[in-house]
Amino acid sequence: MEHRFRDTVLLVEDTPSLSMVYQAALERAQLKVEPVFSAREAQSALAKRAYKIILLDLMLPDGNGLDILKSIKQRSPGTKTVVITADGSINRAVEAMRSGAFDFLVKPFDDRRLFSAVKNAISSLTQEEHEQSVAPERTEIDTSPMSGFVGSSAQMMQIYRMIRSIGKSTATVFITGESGTGKEIAAHAIHAQSNRQAGPFVPINCGAIPRDLLESEVFGHLKGSFTGAISDKIGAAAAADGGTLFLDEICEMDLALQTKLLRFLQTSMIQPVGAVEPRKIDVRIVCATNRDPAAEVQAGRFREDLFYRLHVVPINMPPLRDRGDDVIEIADMLLRRFSKEENKSFRRLSIDATDALRGYPWPGNVRQLENTLRNAVVLNDGIEVTLEMMPSIVVTSPPPANALVEPSARINGYEGYRPATVHGVMGHIEPPMNAALGMSESLKNLVGSTLADVEREFIEVTIRECDGSIPRAARILDVSPSTLYRKREAWERSVS
Repeated sequence: MEHRFRDTVLLVEDTPSLSMVYQAALERAQLKVEPVFSAREAQSALAKRAYKIILLDLMLPDGNGLDILKSIKQRSPGTKTVVITADGSINRAVEAMRSGAFDFLVKPFDDRRLFSAVKNAISSLTQEEHEQSVAPERTEIDTSPMSGFVGSSAQMMQIYRMIRSIGKSTATVFITGESGTGKEIAAHAIHAQSNRQAGPFVPINCGAIPRDLLESEVFGHLKGSFTGAISDKIGAAAAADGGTLFLDEICEMDLALQTKLLRFLQTSMIQPVGAVEPRKIDVRIVCATNRDPAAEVQAGRFREDLFYRLHVVPINMPPLRDRGDDVIEIADMLLRRFSKEENKSFRRLSIDATDALRGYPWPGNVRQLENTLRNAVVLNDGIEVTLEMMPSIVVTSPPPANALVEPSARINGYEGYRPATVHGVMGHIEPPMNAALGMSESLKNLVGSTLADVEREFIEVTIRECDGSIPRAARILDVSPSTLYRKREAWERSVS
């Protein structure tokens, strides 16, 4: 153990032989251990004193380990509890993690896995005690952006909070989200927050490797084990020993290899193709997919037992369209970066370009935004990226038909609408409608028309007066450009 730990570890294990093995292993690491063998004994011990580290078997003869865990969290929220479960009860381990367990161990496990879980718990405890001594008033998990991420929306602050919360654990993390939402960045951040940060981070894309080579890429092979194996190859799992193995597009993995991955997760043993003897390694698994893993299980393309083994701590990366003004924060950062890389002089986005970026639904998420800004910087030059420099699809494409809308405030006597997630254009004030367009008298002629007809006429006149510029008209009307695109599309459909 890296830290000298003076407190006693409470060990709750009902099988005497296993309790003796665990106790002996921990005592070899200079830890004091107090063993108990039932739920009643555990509750009695907890009533007498507080423990900082607890090893808790979930399957006890006289009670439910989850009930004990809840009692621990109520009495001593700072206690780090590592739960122990049998192989067939992985869903209980998932429930325990959601109930506040620090980590979990699945029987059978070896001394190395036990040491790793307890060491991480002690390290996390020591770090928290240090932070409290430096800043005792701080009680909330930091939600500020971390390396690799840009964005301050509520959705992303929740992601930052989750990553910092689970970073010190050894639990497997399952990241889901659309393509381009930053799943690999999240995996990197989890590794950087963990006690394995000094170890390797090894990513492997399960969808980019031919199926007949995937086993070799993950577990390695020996020279001559198959045609083309001209030398020994260390697989990604062995390369990640002591660190994090990131399995991207995990749902693309062949079913036969899923079985071997499950065995690896159960035993921590790998056997390269052509090898006679397996070898033990110590890695943390982080996986990701842009599919719905539960649907893949239902369709028979992904093993249910592997899903429960991997789906311990789920993280869903939000799409860019749901992140509000994060799109502008990211665009500003990308503009500065690409301008420097391409030796251009761009410093900012024009108001029209900002409106277009905010109003576009970004089906390709951040990756598509990167391509958009790169395109504008490479093909143009100047101080400001204007709307004319943007790809036509961003300027003219209407938003999804199911975009959420909500009533806006009354604007110069006109009741309009704005998307629920759009905040409007800040720092830019247009003249009042009747002064800008001189329409106060002409509006009187609309009396007697339906509200829908008035709305359409008002919007179309505004767009014409703005020389056909929908972003400019949207600023005058104090709505998002996407609202005007959506309305015009609906009007065209009603005519056809």
